[in-house]
Amino acid sequence: MVSYLTHRAFNLVAALFAASVLVFVVLSVLPGDPAQLMLGVGATEEAVAALRTELGLDRSAAVRYLDWIGGLLRGDFGQSMTYGVPVAELVTERLAVTVPLALIAFVLAVLTALPLGVIAAVNRNRPGDYAVMGFSQIGLAIPNFWFGILLILVFAVQLRWFGAGGFSPWEDGWALALKSLLLPALALALSETAILARVVRSSVLDVYREDFVRTARAKGLSDRAVLTGHVLRNAFLPVATIMGLQFAFLIAGAVVVENVFYLPGLGRLLLQAIFQRDLIVVQNIILLLAALVVLVNFVVDMIYAAVDPRPHGKAAA
Repeated sequence: MVSYLTHRAFNLVAALFAASVLVFVVLSVLPGDPAQLMLGVGATEEAVAALRTELGLDRSAAVRYLDWIGGLLRGDFGQSMTYGVPVAELVTERLAVTVPLALIAFVLAVLTALPLGVIAAVNRNRPGDYAVMGFSQIGLAIPNFWFGILLILVFAVQLRWFGAGGFSPWEDGWALALKSLLLPALALALSETAILARVVRSSVLDVYREDFVRTARAKGLSDRAVLTGHVLRNAFLPVATIMGLQFAFLIAGAVVVENVFYLPGLGRLLLQAIFQRDLIVVQNIILLLAALVVLVNFVVDMIYAAVDPRPHGKAAA
């Protein structure tokens, strides 16, 4: 177990390092002048030179990278050129919208996908299975932003149950804030529900083929007892890994949905920073999203190893 944890921790650090290098190279090193890009083609040479000096672009790439990483380790994300405030302050404010949005979407996806996947597995090759698999195909085929637009047309424009967009601050009440996140969460959860339902179905069917399940049936246990006492307990171990990864992808995938619903989240901040050529904000947000995916993956691996350490111990050996 110790060797496995060490191996995973090394992979975590290596992945974060690789992500930081890739983001830095793409946005700061590849051909092109970041200062010219930020100021636009109409900027004077003096203004571009001044900004280049302010950003430290007159120094070597290695020195700039080390300064950037050193600042991140100290909690210094730099200063936004557009908003004139620290990037860390912008990110903190926007995470207060993006993280709850991802959590609500995650809960909706799990509560819907788990029973659907079990129903499909128990009714394999029967109408219940076909219905769930048909739903999953539709969920995978419909883009999140298009489903979000449909939700707005139905529940905001026609029924007037929800607002068409925007976010009610948490200070104005939790109920209003959660209500403004419900439709975006539904749009964000659709594809994740479809994926998770298929994974649950496949995992349950795999466990049904195991020898201990046949033994339990041979002892005279009912189908319900076999399902609840033997199958689900073992089938949900691999599903837990997918669920953890889905949460990370929900945070990273909120970019489009937040812009459809005009939510002041991290994804909308990223898109605004791209349009406004605020490369400092873009660089830090992209690395933050990559780090969130890597860290959640690491945490899921640790939880999986704690629940079922035997496969990991063998793998580490």
